[in-house]
Amino acid sequence: MFSGAQISIYPMSDDFVGVILGVLSALDPYRDRLRLETDDISTLMVGPPELLFPAMRDLFVAASRGGVHCVLSAAVSRGCPGEPDDPACTPLDASSGDDRPLAARIDAARQAVMRADNTGCPVAAQFSLYPLGAGHHMDEIYGCIDFVKASGVFERSKNFCTKLRGDAGPVFAAVEEAFLRFGAADGHVALDLTVSANSPTPV
Repeated sequence: MFSGAQISIYPMSDDFVGVILGVLSALDPYRDRLRLETDDISTLMVGPPELLFPAMRDLFVAASRGGVHCVLSAAVSRGCPGEPDDPACTPLDASSGDDRPLAARIDAARQAVMRADNTGCPVAAQFSLYPLGAGHHMDEIYGCIDFVKASGVFERSKNFCTKLRGDAGPVFAAVEEAFLRFGAADGHVALDLTVSANSPTPV
């Protein structure tokens, strides 16, 4: 399997370079398991799918702690048939591919979000899930929607995406569960994510 994310972080500050450089240490706990490649547009994270969202969460929370309006944009993918298998992407749990019935996956995802620790950083987020190449992809999408509505961080449905609001811990956990549990366990799944903290105009 190949799993990874292209992420960009945008602190709305004149000192945006200082903010970004000052929080890179938030990724230190993940550097031995994630391959990181940065250019002038984004940073590629490649590694176990279960580490992608905690790494994004910790980086984003660190960047937001000073109170500056901060946005994270991410394109996340697992199982892309156009990418080679990468040993770095081996799931932390060898049995992590969840091919149980949909109802069981919805319940497991909801419980995982309930166990997520709070970070003290309130955020808003929106995401879209794309289970690709699945014959019953709409069943997976509707199942994901049912999960998110019961997750405790659902705010509302929007055109083309779902909006979440709450502490960064449960919010990132909800998006991670959507990514890992819906769509074929060994299939190609893509997810588009935007997260915002400290917005001057929350709606």
